[in-house]
Amino acid sequence: MTDERGAAGLPPAAAAFDLDRAWRLHPQVSVRPESFGALLYHFGTRKLSFLKEPGLLALVEALPAHASARAAADAVGLPAADLGRYQRALATLAASSMIVEGSTP
Repeated sequence: MTDERGAAGLPPAAAAFDLDRAWRLHPQVSVRPESFGALLYHFGTRKLSFLKEPGLLALVEALPAHASARAAADAVGLPAADLGRYQRALATLAASSMIVEGSTP
């Protein structure tokens, strides 16, 4: 069986997600905090995403205030050892247009 993992042992989609770029919520996405994390709803695509932990919610909310996703992760105190896991989650959010590249307009 072939291993489909890319850089740093991450799946290709996550490896392609650039932690060193600026990211923000799509303007049509609404965040509803919940006890388990949050619900994200995209009014344009009508997609719903679940953020299943408070750390990921903190990271997503911090994105527009920082020059990169990596800086946002550092600012909210996410452990460097967990960054690959968060990179995969952000890659999934980017693939579903919940987050988009660029700073807040």
